[in-house]
Amino acid sequence: MGITVRPAQLSDIPELARVLGIAFSDDPITAWLIRDDATRARRAAALFTAMARHHFIPLGGVEVACNDADSIVGAALWAPPGHWHAQESATKRQLPGLLYAFRHRLLTAGRLSETMARAHPREPHWYLAVLGTLPGVRGQGFGRALLDSRLERCDADGLPAYLESSKPDNVPYYERFGFEVTGTLDATRGGPPLWPMWRTPR
Repeated sequence: MGITVRPAQLSDIPELARVLGIAFSDDPITAWLIRDDATRARRAAALFTAMARHHFIPLGGVEVACNDADSIVGAALWAPPGHWHAQESATKRQLPGLLYAFRHRLLTAGRLSETMARAHPREPHWYLAVLGTLPGVRGQGFGRALLDSRLERCDADGLPAYLESSKPDNVPYYERFGFEVTGTLDATRGGPPLWPMWRTPR
């Protein structure tokens, strides 16, 4: 089985967003924000489309993992140091996608994002906002390949990395890559928690 990791292009957005929408359809935070099981994957894909197109791809922070057939089966959205928070202009361009994704819970999603931003480290670092693979390929090394690709760059440049895990089962997975839990973040005000994780360069 071959695994290829490459930078994403604008033309990849529809497929990488579709993959991430499926990958996050069982995510606790996504399910808390998008309550409808039947439309969650499609609406989450609209969110990831907006994020990739208007923030992460212009920063050069999106990579995709492809299988032997050159099909995208996973993706990671990274922000480089100093650019983890979207500019106001980029946020405005994302609004149609965010509104489609969250509908009447858009303000709730906004409050969650603000809470996460207040807790976000200010030290320069690479920020892993999103990492997901199709359920059918989990455990086959695609997520590891996506992580290794950027973490090798972090180590070469002597830069830390940061993420928020929304699944408790994923915390040990990220710990194997050198991330350490720094606390528990109640960004949902009593809903599913987040686990901020920090990785010092090796």
